Amino acid sequence: MANHTEYDPTLTDDEDEVEELQEWDDWNAEEEEEEEEEESSELLCFFCDSRFSSCDELFDHCSATHHFDFPAIRKALGLSFYSSFKLINYLRSQVAENRCWSCGLSCQSNKDLQNHLHETVNLEDIKPMWNSDEYLKPFLQDDSVLFSFGEDEEGDDDYAVAVDKDELMSDLRHFEEICIDHQIHVEKIAGDSDNSCESGKRDVDSSSNGYLNTASSSGKVTANGVNSGEHVGSADRKTKGKSIKAYIPNHGSKDMKNINDDYFASYSSYGIHREMLSDKVRMDAYGQAILKNPSLLKSAIVMDVGCGTGILSLFAAQAGASRVIAVEASEKMASVATRIAKDNGLLWKSPVGSTAHGTGVIEVVQGMVEELDKSMVIQPHSVDVLLSEWMGYCLLYEAMLSSVIFARDKWLKPGGAILPDTATIFVAGFGKGATSLQFWENVYGFNMSCVGKELVDGAAKVPIVDVVEDHGLVTSAAILQTFDLVTMKPDEVDFTASVVLEPNCDGATSGSNDLKSETTWCYGIVLWFETGFTSRFCKEKPAVLSTSPYTPQTHWMQTILTFQEPIAVTSGKSCVDRSAAVGTEVCPAARIQLRISIARASQHRNIDISLETTGIDPHGRKHSWPLQLFNLS
Repeated sequence: MANHTEYDPTLTDDEDEVEELQEWDDWNAEEEEEEEEEESSELLCFFCDSRFSSCDELFDHCSATHHFDFPAIRKALGLSFYSSFKLINYLRSQVAENRCWSCGLSCQSNKDLQNHLHETVNLEDIKPMWNSDEYLKPFLQDDSVLFSFGEDEEGDDDYAVAVDKDELMSDLRHFEEICIDHQIHVEKIAGDSDNSCESGKRDVDSSSNGYLNTASSSGKVTANGVNSGEHVGSADRKTKGKSIKAYIPNHGSKDMKNINDDYFASYSSYGIHREMLSDKVRMDAYGQAILKNPSLLKSAIVMDVGCGTGILSLFAAQAGASRVIAVEASEKMASVATRIAKDNGLLWKSPVGSTAHGTGVIEVVQGMVEELDKSMVIQPHSVDVLLSEWMGYCLLYEAMLSSVIFARDKWLKPGGAILPDTATIFVAGFGKGATSLQFWENVYGFNMSCVGKELVDGAAKVPIVDVVEDHGLVTSAAILQTFDLVTMKPDEVDFTASVVLEPNCDGATSGSNDLKSETTWCYGIVLWFETGFTSRFCKEKPAVLSTSPYTPQTHWMQTILTFQEPIAVTSGKSCVDRSAAVGTEVCPAARIQLRISIARASQHRNIDISLETTGIDPHGRKHSWPLQLFNLS
């Protein structure tokens, strides 16, 4: 009604004509907008340039022409809207690289790819390929297929799809918040760089808010639920980490540079350095190893990889090193380390442009250690002691170990020392006491346990970094993997290992036949690490840096992986109900067998973790749970 035009006698004929022309232009503009909307709503084929007006037409075309039956795949795998959304973006990303979505073969052109496309024999084997959260972000802008494929479904499913869309958009908004707003990343292929997140220890959330004793979890995660017996390779592959790495795309050099730049820039925050310098366990271990072993450092040439403020280099200079090469990739922190060394009378090299040298022994070099010979003249295998504080959450997050191994192979003398020289990852199971369940069970006299349950269920999808007290553990601890930094090869950073956890039920009553008194619930596993400054090099005073729940807290805390459902465990040998599933209250497990893979993720400096869990009852019966995949980012 507001758009209806009435005759106005005050208008002249010319003014009347102008108004009519304006109305005609507005009408044309509206028509053009409608045409643009119709054009943008056309559905683009996954594999070629064909466009369709409905999903049915698109899917019929893909099935008949490209051997891809989207509805049949959704039905066979039971894909939710959420998982189907990922599949579409995964397809788009693979086709953009002329790569077969199912077998991974790279073709020379799109035409070659279309000729290659084939039926898929075992869909379950390839389902993990699109489980990563990187495929939550639309690969194509305004991809109409993403919000059209569920519209024609009838019955209750229509409602379910609408709910999933709302949930997905909420997830996407959250996903955007934790991603770097870097234009070049947006323009790249999703699998390579769309999710380039600000790295650094500050960005992996100590995210137990709402889950552990204080609550908020915001790590990213891949979808879970693949049956471990049917998964493409976790159970059978022997090569380290390939159960995870098999479907990871290669990094482009530009992408890695951008991610590295963001990572090193994140360490420009003084707050991070204060946190590390305030970590007494960390500083005591390094201080003891460097300052209490004079025979190792006296007159030695030392290289400090990733020096930060330069504190370890200052220790080395104080211990009597003849030269300390402090390597720092962050431009800001290299400048800060230089100033600190100068202010303490320990800087060896004067600022650029000056021919005079300082009286100290520390030379700060800005750049990555892999590119060190571009910044200075240094002879290969000329360093006596290689020093670095390279550890990240779960030991391997941040991927700095690879840089240390590179420096070892290129700069360290034969028989030279590495500090630390060993690293070990441990694992143990945690119980209800390490979750927030008990808090929510009684909030000022009210039962809010539904909140705690929801938070624990959600935690099964994210790795959480937080403090776990030793009394929260319900199993023995086991060594998952040990690294010898003197001999390990670069590809050994990725590994797969199996361990068995024995229940450690404090509530068990000795000699009791009451099954309940010997049973507790294991909600997931805790990972932590120790690094050793062993007597191999630290002959006067060896040291250990431990992030264990049994020792004082560190800024690394522990890494927590939550099971999809808690497992009942028993330390006794009571009779069990053999008709019940292992891991239930009437048939608790006597042991929990774990198969864990940790590997460098497709997102540079992040790590992927796969977890396969099997409960074994006192009589040897087993029950396995679906494989879980986690991304620590």
